Amino acid sequence: MPEAEETKNLIAQFQNYQQQLQSILIQKESMKIQNLEIERALEELNSTNQKNAYKITGQIMVNKPVEELKKELNETKENIDVRIKSLEKNEERLNSKLKDLQAKLKEVIK
Repeated sequence: MPEAEETKNLIAQFQNYQQQLQSILIQKESMKIQNLEIERALEELNSTNQKNAYKITGQIMVNKPVEELKKELNETKENIDVRIKSLEKNEERLNSKLKDLQAKLKEVIK
């Protein structure tokens, strides 16, 4: 009977790690999309001869200097890059745990 309980616990842990991994993958994909949008915005700002551009803030558009917008976008991009790296580390850690649990489950089920 203890083996059945251990198996249930291992399966529950495995499912929990799978859900965490799925959440991380969704977050990572969202961050990558944000990064692409920022890169496109930076390309546009780099190709313009304008001194000012508009930034959407909430329900309004604000006129700001292009250089200030570039700085803001680059800072946001750096923050997103750090977040992606953190998510990737968590993804690797969870994948490792899932492999370990999978091996344990195979042993218990045999």
